[in-house]
Amino acid sequence: MKSKEVSFSIPVPYMMLNLGISIVCSNMLQRHINKWSKEYIEKKNIPFIIPPLDKAVLKLVVDEIKNHNGLELVNIKANDGSEVRIKL
Repeated sequence: MKSKEVSFSIPVPYMMLNLGISIVCSNMLQRHINKWSKEYIEKKNIPFIIPPLDKAVLKLVVDEIKNHNGLELVNIKANDGSEVRIKL
């Protein structure tokens, strides 16, 4: 991200992505997400259960992302000179 006052980038190593996938796909977190959202879903009368995430599929996505290193996903430039870029 760049602006007139500040410019910074946040590198995210693939190891951190794999760790995040392991945490998000854990059975314990999935149970808590369903428990926390249950009250809201019942209140809004929505017949929905958050499906569990498949760790193997998400790891395949990360492996495919590695093959496209440097690919620019987002490049936004505002009129005030600020800029946001997201690259793999």
